[in-house]
Amino acid sequence: MRDTSRRQRRVRNCDLPPQSEQSTVSTPDLLDTTAADAKAIFRAAVRRVQADRLLNSTDPDAWAPQPLGHYEGIRVVGLGKAAMAMMGTVEQVLGDAMTDGYAIVPEGYPEHLPASCPAPTMGTVVEGGHPLPTEAGVRGARRIVEQAEAAGADELLLVLVSGGGTALGTLPADGMALADLKRTYHLLLRSGVNIQQMNAVRKHLTQTGGGQLARAAAPADVGSLIVSDVVGNDMSVIASGPTVPDPTTYEDAMRVLYTRDLWTEVSGPVRTRLSTGARGRRPETPGPEADCFERTSNTLVGTNRTALAAAREAAEARGYAVRQEAEEVEGEARSVGKAHVQAMLQAAPDSPTCWLWGGETTVTVTGDGKGGRNQEVALGAALAMEDASRPTVLLSGGTDGIDGPTDAAGAWATPMTTEKARAVDCDPKDHLRQNDAYPFFDAIDHLLRPGPTHTNVMDVHVGLSLPEDPQP
Repeated sequence: MRDTSRRQRRVRNCDLPPQSEQSTVSTPDLLDTTAADAKAIFRAAVRRVQADRLLNSTDPDAWAPQPLGHYEGIRVVGLGKAAMAMMGTVEQVLGDAMTDGYAIVPEGYPEHLPASCPAPTMGTVVEGGHPLPTEAGVRGARRIVEQAEAAGADELLLVLVSGGGTALGTLPADGMALADLKRTYHLLLRSGVNIQQMNAVRKHLTQTGGGQLARAAAPADVGSLIVSDVVGNDMSVIASGPTVPDPTTYEDAMRVLYTRDLWTEVSGPVRTRLSTGARGRRPETPGPEADCFERTSNTLVGTNRTALAAAREAAEARGYAVRQEAEEVEGEARSVGKAHVQAMLQAAPDSPTCWLWGGETTVTVTGDGKGGRNQEVALGAALAMEDASRPTVLLSGGTDGIDGPTDAAGAWATPMTTEKARAVDCDPKDHLRQNDAYPFFDAIDHLLRPGPTHTNVMDVHVGLSLPEDPQP
């Protein structure tokens, strides 16, 4: 007989009704309990990377090239999904030293600020478009560039950078119209390119990415607080690196479009700008040798690793042994979901076990359905585990609370998911074929809906597995 004491303690810790010695937990109830654990672990991961937790654990004098008391004034600008929450926390730290503030967040974010995050009272928060830019975002990006240009040599421009900042802070470069950029962004999003390739293109079509905001602020000091939403935490990629030297070139941007057969699909002005830049007829984005970076510091304050560490703590507190914790997960979403399940099912744990993965998958869109990469991870997992006998759950969620153009952060799957779906006339293979994971999981109430979290450190995948005979 296997020792089940850890499992019994874990069930009681979840405040479930007490079980008698002879009672058993039915498979659906057991899976529901395990899914609840997965959701709690995901919530713990997200909470650890929200602005108040991240910034209050840092030394404010490390936010800038010089101690904050050195500056006669501090201008604060932010772009990205965490910008509003970060600015509220920064306001509390800076007090009267903050002379102005301006942040751009996605539409609807100001109404959904978590209660744990202080709301800005001095700075202005505006809403822009994501994942495609809007006119409101362009106006906001122009204000941010104006703040940078107005900063004096004795001032600090404090820049709050997080995922989504590229689209939110889009200010078209000379010769570019918003329509040109929207079409290009849309094509890139559907092509399956990774974020490094996507931003190599986007930073060469705007006035903010690729270190250009730091150049606009010279001769002021620039300090950036950065929450990473990219695999590997390359700061030149996060929100297109507005204050970071750019290692990419116009030629790199052209190569991305050519290799994805998008060169003839983008507009003429986009082709003209990139091709003339590649021929040296316009200045490159500032690289490591640019003088503006001599007075710039960039500080990484939150990463996917930070979230995974909190997830591990939460899993262990619920009685799970964490078997694997891996960052830098990439690849086609459905294939990643299948691979996760295979790794879990090949193991034979004799106690409740947790697998944790972090990163960001991609979806090559071939259908006309509705969904996001995390929902597609979960749908790929559902098909891979439909014959599993061991109680197993795979949850995939975006830490920003939003997955693709939906109101969900992701979804979860169990061995009963496909059976439940077919019972309500949802064919899992057809939904996967059509990139239509959202209505599939919505029909069986398996969508993860935390709402906007005001942070973004990519995705967290939580796999939980119980022994095949968890009861005595």
